[in-house]
Amino acid sequence: MAKVLEFSFDGKDYKLEFTRRTVEEMERRGFIASEVTEKPMTCLPTLFAGAFLAHHRFVPSETIDRIFAAMTHKDELIGKLAEMYNEPIRALVEEPEDGKGNVEWTANW
Repeated sequence: MAKVLEFSFDGKDYKLEFTRRTVEEMERRGFIASEVTEKPMTCLPTLFAGAFLAHHRFVPSETIDRIFAAMTHKDELIGKLAEMYNEPIRALVEEPEDGKGNVEWTANW
């Protein structure tokens, strides 16, 4: 089940989520999750803005900045955003269930 963050701002409901497609898009734009602790002033707002891509792609960056500034408990929010961002990555590399047409492979070196 996808991790989703929901809230209302200025009378509009928002649903933030990361999908495989939005994580790929953020990576193409240069976002590197491991840099969050080294470059928090750049990465944290970018991570927040990236969560809008799945359902609210056309919200202006000024509005996203206003929403971020108004959010409470930012330390918890950043942790939840990181969990949300990592979920599609975990799904990409998780092992398939046994017996569901799995492809077994071997290496010859």
